[in-house]
Amino acid sequence: MSFVPVSGPATFRPGDGGEPLIEFTDAVPARRTVALPVRAALPVLSRAHTADDAHPSVALLSGAALLGLRLVAAGKVAPTSGDGRAGWRVDGLDDRDHDAVRRLAAARAHDDLGADEAAGLVRRVLDAVADAMPRAAPAVRTATRRATSAPEAGSDEPGRGPDDFADRVRRRLAERTAREEEAARSRKRVADLPELVRVSLRVEADEEELVAGSVRVVLQVHDERDPLHVCDAAVLWTGSEKEHGFGPRARIHASIALRGAADVWPVADRFLGLAVPDQLTLDGDEISSLLTQVGALREIGVDVHWPRALGPELTTRAVLDRQRDKGDPGPRNPELPLQESPFSVEGLFAFSWQVALHGEPLTDEEMAELARAASPVIKLRGSWTIVDPTTALRARKRLIRKATGAQALAAALTGTTEVPAADEDPGTAEVIVGASLLRVREQVLAAATREPLPEPPGLDARLRDYQRHGLTWLADLTGLGLGACLADDMGLGKTITLIALHLHRRAAGLTGDAPTLVVCPASLLGNWESEVHRFAPGVAVRRFHGGSRSLDDLRGGFVLTTYGTLRRDAATLAAVEWDLVVADEAQHVKNSRTTTARALRQLPNRARVALTGTPVENDLTELWSILDWCVPGLLGSRQAFRRVWGAPIESGTEPTKARQFADLIGPFLLRRRKSDPGIAPELPPKTETDHLLGLTREQVVLYEAFVRDSMERIERADPETRRGLVLALLTGLKQICNHPAQFLRQNLEPSASPASGASKLAATSSRRAAGGSGAVRLQGRSEKLELLDELVATVLAEGGAVLVFTQYVAMARLIEQHLSTAGVPHQFLHGGTPVAQREAMVRRFQAADDEHGVPVFLLSLKAGGTGLNLTRADHVIHVDRWWNPAVEEQATDRAYRIGQTKPVQVHRMITQGTIEERVAQLLTRKRQLADAVLARGDAALTELSNEELRDLVTLRRSAREAAEAAEAAEAEQDAE
Repeated sequence: MSFVPVSGPATFRPGDGGEPLIEFTDAVPARRTVALPVRAALPVLSRAHTADDAHPSVALLSGAALLGLRLVAAGKVAPTSGDGRAGWRVDGLDDRDHDAVRRLAAARAHDDLGADEAAGLVRRVLDAVADAMPRAAPAVRTATRRATSAPEAGSDEPGRGPDDFADRVRRRLAERTAREEEAARSRKRVADLPELVRVSLRVEADEEELVAGSVRVVLQVHDERDPLHVCDAAVLWTGSEKEHGFGPRARIHASIALRGAADVWPVADRFLGLAVPDQLTLDGDEISSLLTQVGALREIGVDVHWPRALGPELTTRAVLDRQRDKGDPGPRNPELPLQESPFSVEGLFAFSWQVALHGEPLTDEEMAELARAASPVIKLRGSWTIVDPTTALRARKRLIRKATGAQALAAALTGTTEVPAADEDPGTAEVIVGASLLRVREQVLAAATREPLPEPPGLDARLRDYQRHGLTWLADLTGLGLGACLADDMGLGKTITLIALHLHRRAAGLTGDAPTLVVCPASLLGNWESEVHRFAPGVAVRRFHGGSRSLDDLRGGFVLTTYGTLRRDAATLAAVEWDLVVADEAQHVKNSRTTTARALRQLPNRARVALTGTPVENDLTELWSILDWCVPGLLGSRQAFRRVWGAPIESGTEPTKARQFADLIGPFLLRRRKSDPGIAPELPPKTETDHLLGLTREQVVLYEAFVRDSMERIERADPETRRGLVLALLTGLKQICNHPAQFLRQNLEPSASPASGASKLAATSSRRAAGGSGAVRLQGRSEKLELLDELVATVLAEGGAVLVFTQYVAMARLIEQHLSTAGVPHQFLHGGTPVAQREAMVRRFQAADDEHGVPVFLLSLKAGGTGLNLTRADHVIHVDRWWNPAVEEQATDRAYRIGQTKPVQVHRMITQGTIEERVAQLLTRKRQLADAVLARGDAALTELSNEELRDLVTLRRSAREAAEAAEAAEAEQDAE
């Protein structure tokens, strides 16, 4: 079947007749597709296992098919039936078999298939192979041996002849079961005996044996009570108790230990066939098998002792260096821009295996001799040594793989590299960095700590020390053609640092006429334009945004655009050769699969810089997305990153992983906090206060009714529907905690009915509380609104200004209506506010002396939580919780940033006894985690069990009692 393509993708799918099919597709799209039953596809998959150009999906199916054949050959199958069709499946798998499935899935997972999905696919293929093999058994042989047992023509059932495949499988299963039962009985008989001895293996050889490529293994017996008491097994079997010093049951225990060794290393089974198990002579293959099982034998207490002069002293490590092709002029200048940088071209570096004897690398001639050796016993530098199979294989391969510049740099920084799964010993290997990379690595590591650069010509400002260090770090990395992520806290001056970088590169002659492109949210266009005019007067700046946008006659300077414009007009922006491409508020492209993120990757540039105060909002994959844009390939593919770094760090199962990951990304991610010594000592103090509030009686009724109705539906729902219902429950409860009118959509959408799940009783109660059919009453229905009145009144009396954040535009509308009724000057910014109006609102708020200035700025958290400079405010109020501390801190940093001269007070409103209070406790713990690991907000709560979810959302009795007491007190006061 040489016509079957294996270089393209392959899929495993059910066939129309019940028998699964494997569908092979040519590498060229829409070229050719071949669908084969599993039994016909097995020869193709067997050949594809060794094909260099096999697609990752073909390689996965090939490995699964070969594993299935081994399991069938071992008799690990059982009959099954389903859908009216008798068949076979794999059965009786032990821990090693399950481990083999996991290793295969992890090694062969690729970008389109995660490790868990790959494991599920492997198990389905195993069952398909187990079912296909009996059906593929020749019917002629069955009929010849016993015609009366042949299956009926056209039958799908396996043959029933005594010598056919099915009967052989049954016999092997019965034999294996009998052996296991006998072994269990034997273990039970000696279970009560004290453990007296253990065994070990001593390797010996004389010159003649070594020349012949063989060695001897002598069985030794050790006294568990006396480590110094040891003798050869021959003495134990032939001598008296006085001679060997062991008790009468020592042989029994030695035999049991030897059986255990034979389970791990089958060659040891030959000892059991000897009257006196003294020694065995091993040939080359048996020596290799012993070398591969040394670790497994040690785990069961059987040591292998090698003579000092013969032990396996060869070690391997990966050497990383420039790959010299014909015509290669040699090392390039690492100061060149990205197009000429070694980090911009595929395949400039390569990993090759270096074998060393006693730490000294072998010469090329010795490596060639090692590669040619047919026996694991070889003479090097006048001495005999044992070569384990992995070392021999690596000596024959020599080259591990070619590497991109980013992959080479990652290995140079961590000192290790992943060995390809195709290797017999996949995992990690030590890396020795070649001379061509040493200087570059030293430059990268020193970039953030070396003497800072002076302010560049043309900068009309004086940089603080930490900003000069940031400039130096950016200049060094972009000078090497590498990208960087500046992740300083909001308000520490990332914008002016980037403007200084542009001026530095222009002064150094690195930019030519190429401009700098800044991609940012629409609300920040005005801020960037004013900052460029302010700090770099004379530098051209234009907006590529709106209906009349144009890139004609570009000559240097800055071009400002938005993520939305980039998505809609990617082709026009990709037609320009940019010097720097800057992604401001880079968390907007934290999902690498979005159209915006893909468009950003298509822009030609000499270097890339990401600016963000929150490199991780939810999980580490977002950080991967940002850094993979900055330095493509540094962290590998998305799936590899989740497997190697993301999952172990977020689960906390490997504590050292977080430190290793920090070492890897540290050179490319610079994060300074306002609290760091020497960063911003001029910032005034910040006070944070959690205001614990109660619920009104109306809120209690709504809350409990909504929980009851929602939980009933959640407990009946299928998994897909359940997730949406849980998110709706969480959203509804937060709205009830804010204000009943928000949940019931009163004064918002006149035609809208109350939110799904609210009982008629609750809705009726709310309408009654509203006081008739006229305008809905807001006052007295939520303590949050009452506290807001108190805080705003205090701020206005002190002549201050306040930012009021809520994640819901609907709640902001209610607050806006309430403030208007009270005659409080305010303004409201949300996602639908036009760019020009946003800029005017920011100017109006900041103009404290302007007669048109407003002291209360109401903002939706998503639209106003990033990028804005609102240092006039000395109070920040969070009406509700975003449930992600990083997002809340970003919003607070609109006021608490460089330029703030007054102490800042942060107020967070939390209703007691509700889901808000429980999540507030979770947020407190989240702030104690490393910056690189944050929880997933609402999405994480959808994974809770029904019991855990009910406990999270159930209203605490104390909150209900407090509401009833408050209502009674109010009624008593009204009566008086």
